Formats: sequence, structure tokens, C-alpha cells
Amino acid sequence: MPALPGLALTASLTLGATTASAQELVWARYGDIDSLDPHRATSTLSMQVWDQIYDTLLAFDMEGNPGPNMAASWEASEDGLEYTFTLNEGIMCHDGTPFDANDVKFTIDRAFGDTPSLTKTSWGPITDVTVVDPLTFKVTLASKFGAFLPFLADSFSSMICDSNTAETFGSTTAIGTGPFSLDEWVKGSEVALSKNPDYVNYGEPYDNEGAPHIDRLLIRTVPEAQTRLAALRTGEVHIAEPPFDDIEAIKEAGELEIMVAENTGQDVFWEFTTSRAPFDDIRARQAVAYATDPQMAIDIIYGGLTNREWCPVARGVFGNDQEFCKQYGYEYDPEKAKALLAEMGYGPDNPLETTMFVWTGGNRHKLAEIFQSQLAQVGIDAGVEIMDIGTMNARVKAQNEDTTSDEPGTFDMMTWSWYDPDILYQLWHSPGAYSGYQSPELDAMLEETRTTIDPDARLEKVQAVIKYLMENAVHIGLYSPGWEWVFAVRPEVEGFKVGPFLHPNFLDVTVVSGG
Repeated sequence: MPALPGLALTASLTLGATTASAQELVWARYGDIDSLDPHRATSTLSMQVWDQIYDTLLAFDMEGNPGPNMAASWEASEDGLEYTFTLNEGIMCHDGTPFDANDVKFTIDRAFGDTPSLTKTSWGPITDVTVVDPLTFKVTLASKFGAFLPFLADSFSSMICDSNTAETFGSTTAIGTGPFSLDEWVKGSEVALSKNPDYVNYGEPYDNEGAPHIDRLLIRTVPEAQTRLAALRTGEVHIAEPPFDDIEAIKEAGELEIMVAENTGQDVFWEFTTSRAPFDDIRARQAVAYATDPQMAIDIIYGGLTNREWCPVARGVFGNDQEFCKQYGYEYDPEKAKALLAEMGYGPDNPLETTMFVWTGGNRHKLAEIFQSQLAQVGIDAGVEIMDIGTMNARVKAQNEDTTSDEPGTFDMMTWSWYDPDILYQLWHSPGAYSGYQSPELDAMLEETRTTIDPDARLEKVQAVIKYLMENAVHIGLYSPGWEWVFAVRPEVEGFKVGPFLHPNFLDVTVVSGG
């Protein structure tokens, strides 16, 4: 980090520590949010801030199952096409207006409006939202949607008060009903939040049923891991992601608690440009899968902090079964990789040339170096390009849509976090999130995962898709979790918890002076 910005950051953090009361908490993260508007971003960094400002109709328990929250109850019609919800009484927006069924209709209509939510398809095939009375509303679907209720517990379905009509919504203003209200967002620096004294916890799986114990939550952007660690040690920051290389030393020193989030929903996987050579040939995709040894790589880089992931959906997500997925997976076998490459005409004097895209952070650049070395041993010459996740997403999509280039197709270490196997529909149903692999057969199978509501029948449909993706070497699981799942916590912080699907929660948190 350049000297001047580093000094400026230290001064800012010190000021915060000097003026902080026992009820102020500073949480430092490697990056900033993209938007305060839940319809305008998809990043985990953004979602974790929405969790504080907004609330959801349903809430996940610690096992990831959806249950009542803002909505006290609901009923589904026999045909599964209409849901009637009853809201809890007395929910208040941060501007003092009551939250009612009209706010729900405003949120959902907006998600399907002229500038729809980036996760519009995740809401399902909603055709209408009808306000019955202030506490009752009906949602009508065009077809059955197995992921409808889980989605209503996720941050992408955050309820937006209908007083959010200003053009500044999402950039400088945000009115929700969550445990904290927005004071200010200084882009690239800090999101400042204050306790919502009217907050009532109707369904979040935490002890506190009312407003947070802390008065202020300051979420600061501190990109450099060593700077975060230094600020943790001085007390200028209370919670932050530590440098991975220092975790064992931190544990041994005992000065900070290391917390590892579970059930994150995160999946890191190989995917390929299949619109042109070499990865339009399944043998090339399989060769990469056989040539890489994820277990060795994550053992070296992360120790015991993450898991080898065999499935296209992460542990804790419906449909994840390690033994089932392993049947169709690719055990490390460099000889099989060499044989497949030889069939394609590649060998020691004619290596397969390609480029691996990787996104920054989490020591992924070190993982990429290990994978690059493993690939070289079988005759795959893979250059590595490292970039931020937004740039990588755009590059992957552009690569998939370029069918005429003479340059070899690329592959990438993609990362997604989701709470339901419906992520497979979003990734792989034509045209898919990145215009990648597409087939009519897969599209039909993915449709069935959405329109099947019975859990046992849906599991069968989901696992059929998993089998197809793996046998065709479309989506090759590597490890889970994959980013921002380790937290270093100061000793004076009590009650900090991380909910399912990587949602830090501060309802139970207290900051003990003199800790």
C-alpha cells in the first residue's frame, strides 16, 4: 500500500478508536459494497450490508431451512400457484412509516419493473402480487417454483419500504426495516449504520428478540490484509478477515479469536469456454479435471480451513451429497489427463495452450500457481490472469460469446454463493449467467428442478442435473467455502455469530470496555 493512503487510513481508524463508545463496533472488510439497493448488485459484500439495513419475509435457521420472519405465516394453494402471506403487526420502516403489504407489493413489482432486479429469475415466475389488507397479500405464480420459499429468506429478497422513491436510493439513501439504519455511505471507505430502536426480531435464529445492543456499526473498506491485522491488534478494528498466512500464528498468540463460518453456500469450480477449441471438446475439459489436485492445493494454501468440494452445489445446500457427486467426479489422475490430450493430438512437443482466469483475494493467486504447475506436468500450458470479480465475470461472458476468435478458449476458477440448487438454473439454463455451456436436454432438466415442489422428487431432479454437469465436465467442483469465511475477532467482542450462507449478524453483539 502506498505510504500516503496508508497514513490516511491509520489516522481515520485511530480517530474512530479514540471517539468510540463501548457500543460502537468497527468491522473491516477487503472491499466495498456495490450498491445499497438489493436489486442492483449480487456481491457477498453488498448482501452482508443489506442484512443490516433490510429484513426478509422469511428467515433461515442455522441449518439453512426457511421459516417465519416478517411474515408470520403463509398458505399455499393446492396447485402450488398461489401463496397467501400474513405479516406480523407493528413492523416499522426507518423513516417512521409502518411497513405493510403495500411495501411488499412495491418491492416485488420493482424487482420485475422496467429496470428489474439483477436476480429477477430467482423470484420465480411471479405474475401478480395482490394486497388483500394491510397485513395480508397474495403472490401468484405462472408455474410451480420449488425455490420460492427459500428465496424469501435470502438477502436478494430484502423488503424495501415504498418511501424509497428518491433518485438517491441505492447510492446515498436506503430505507428498510432492519436492525440498523443508514447514516452514510462514503464510497470506497465506510458504511456507517446506527441501531434501529424499533427493530423486532421475529425469526432470525439469535437470542436477542429486539434492537441490537450496540449503538453503531461501522463497516470499513480496508483492502490490505496486513493493515486489517495491524488495526485489529491495536483495537482500531474489532472484526476483520485476517491474512491467511498469519492465521496459525494468530491462533498461537491467542490475542484474537479465529472464527470459521460454516454452511456458507460457497462453491469454487472450474468452468470452460465451450464455444470454441479446445474446450468445445469434452476431452480437454476432462483433462483439466484429471490434471488438477484440489485437495493438495487447498491443504497447502488453507490447511484445514476449507473442504474439497465434489458437487456443483456447496455443502449445506439442498442436493449436496459428497458420495453421490464423487461417483461422477474426477479423481486426480495425471495419466488419464495425458491420454485424453494425446487423443486430441497434444503432447510434450505440442502442449495445449489456454488461459486461466482467477479473481483476486483469498490467496487464490497462490492456488492458481499450484494448479498451473499441475497442468504443466500433463502438457497443458495455462497462462494465469488475475482480476477483480466484476472484470472476470465480464471477461468470461465475452469469451463465451466470441465464437470466431482464433485464440484458444479460456477456463476460469469461478465462484458463487447460493442457498438453493436453483443456482444451477441461473448458471446453466440457456443463455445462463455467462452465456456458457448450453443444451436443450440440460434446459429441460433444469426446468424440472424448478417446477418440482415435493422434496424427494426435487432431489431426484437436482441430482440428475448434477450428474449431467459432471459427466459432461461442465461444472467441476474444487473447494468450499471460498472467500471471506474466516473472521478474526477482538476479545472485547462478545456474541458475534455468522449465520448460514455467510451472513454475519450483530444482534447479540456487545463490546465490553477494557477487553
